[in-house]
Amino acid sequence: MHKEIRISAALVFRDDGDTLLVRKRGTHAFMQAGGKIEDTEGPKEALIRELKEELGLDIAADRMMPFGSYQAEAANEPGYIVNAYVFLIRLRDEVIAPAAEIEEARWIDVHNAASLPLAPLTRDRILPAFRRMQLSMELER
Repeated sequence: MHKEIRISAALVFRDDGDTLLVRKRGTHAFMQAGGKIEDTEGPKEALIRELKEELGLDIAADRMMPFGSYQAEAANEPGYIVNAYVFLIRLRDEVIAPAAEIEEARWIDVHNAASLPLAPLTRDRILPAFRRMQLSMELER
């Protein structure tokens, strides 16, 4: 039986369609920014806190669009499953400043993401859903 970790994650993107992935210090897998939800927090509150701590971003709750809940094997905690609340956040001219445990932040084209080592949640759930969303938006044009 797997233990569960509740997290909030940000699918941060910009107008060109690229998305932001981060890698924590001492790890190899890239993933969405975000983190564990504390007992006293809701998913949006946790994400607001994590984005401020990890990337220096002040994102208001009304800029977070629910993107779904996903589950996958944890990238950095063997034997754990992550249950993730994911929110879409479109950045305009905000500056990313990796801090806390974030060693690296990269903007990537989701169609070329396979060139990076990705966390299971990112690789198997979030990026495929984002690609489907982008495709449906293109088809609507």
